[in-house]
Parts: sequence; structure tokens; C-alpha cells
Amino acid sequence: MSISAVNTRKTASDSELHYEDRVNLAAVFRMTARLDMHESVANHFSYAVSDDGNQFLVNPMGRHFSNVRASELLLLDANDDSTMDKPNAPDPTAWAIHGAMHRNVPQARCILHVHPKYATVLASIEAEGIPPIDQNTMRYFNRVSTDDGFDGMGLGDEAERLTTTLGNNRVLLMGNHGVMVVGDTIAKAFDELYYFERACSNYITALMTGIPLRVVSDEVAEKTAQQWDYYVNKTHYADVHLSEVREILDREEPDYKL
Repeated sequence: MSISAVNTRKTASDSELHYEDRVNLAAVFRMTARLDMHESVANHFSYAVSDDGNQFLVNPMGRHFSNVRASELLLLDANDDSTMDKPNAPDPTAWAIHGAMHRNVPQARCILHVHPKYATVLASIEAEGIPPIDQNTMRYFNRVSTDDGFDGMGLGDEAERLTTTLGNNRVLLMGNHGVMVVGDTIAKAFDELYYFERACSNYITALMTGIPLRVVSDEVAEKTAQQWDYYVNKTHYADVHLSEVREILDREEPDYKL
């Protein structure tokens, strides 16, 4: 498909509800697949489009992240009890987890849940978070919540319980499961997920050397974490990150906008 064809489709679709949000979320699906942080046709991302957070976009059931298109994202209502009875019902765990999160944690506008390699390794070992050994790990100093109550695949009571474990943090390490990150924008949530997996990768790789870790002081770790907070919340760092992702996709697989 030519870029001109996609541009024509985009122009024709500008009036579609939440089109720009759909494009941004579709871009995040595509890049997450490129970074190998997805898992088959499982895992799910969502973004709240209503002020109260109850109406949200989420990926359709069985769609590989690398194939997701903007128009395919489902628009659901967290309070609609008939959702799973409809022909286009989402993945049951997506509905359970994201429905509960958007219903109970309205400040979590964008929710990204995956089982990436290194974050899942961290979720599978006896470890107290990530020690501050480099700039990426320092970003998460005292800023990761951990859920140790795994009781199945995120359905029913398990999903409701997860909504109580995040607290004020943006990252929830789901013990024996994976990771969930949240953000008030799609760009911030994706940036958080990207750097958390990088931090986990650095930590797990360092452990594999068998050599003692070079852990910085709490003071240095907190200082660096605050500097990260500034970049994320006071600049357009995450927006630029997502903009660059979209530029890559516009050039190489522009059908994500359809």
C-alpha cells in the first residue's frame, strides 16, 4: 500500500471518533511488536477517551500487535455488563483487567499490559525491585509497585484486586505474570514501558555476569529519579519519542493509520 493511499484514508477518517488517539495507540502496538515486548496474540493496551475514564479504546481479540490498525481498536464502556456477549467482544482478560482499571482508577488514562522478557524475568524471581545501578534503573528508584498476590490470569476478583496495588506509581510489577504501566497520555505510558523494560534488561544482564553490582547511594538514585520525573512531566520528551515512532511507521508501515 502506498503512502499516498494511506494519507488519503487518513484525511477521509479525520472525522472518526478519537482518530488521533487511535493512531497514537496503534503506533504503540506496532513499535511494541518491533521491540519484541509482545506475546503472540495476547496482551493488551487501552486508552480512556471519556473524561470519567470509563470509555476506552482497546485492541480487538486475537489481533497481533504488528497488525493492529487505528480503525480496528474497540471502543468499550467499563460499566457495560453486556460487553462480553457482543460479537466483537474483546479478550476476556483484557476486558477484566482494563475494565476494572478504567472503572476504579480513572487517573490511569493509558494502561499498557505486556509480558516482555526482562520485566517478566524480574517478576519471576525473589527480588526487591530494581537496584539503582545505571540511569535507567535509577528512573524507577522507589517508583515501582509490586503485586505478590498472583491468583490466575487476571479474571474476575483478580482483576479487581489489581486496581488496589498500583498506588501512586506508574509501574506495577505483576509477580509471576508481567508488567503494567500507566500514564496520563499514550506517549508517557509508552515511554514508561520502553524504559522499564530497558532497566530490567540492564539489571538482569548485570546479574548474569556474576560480578557484584555497582549500586549507587539512595541520594544519587533519588536525585536521578527526580531528573527523570522532570523530563517525563515537565518537557515534551515522551511526546517526541512517540512522534519519532510515528515517523518511522509512516515511512515503513503506514497502514497502522487506517
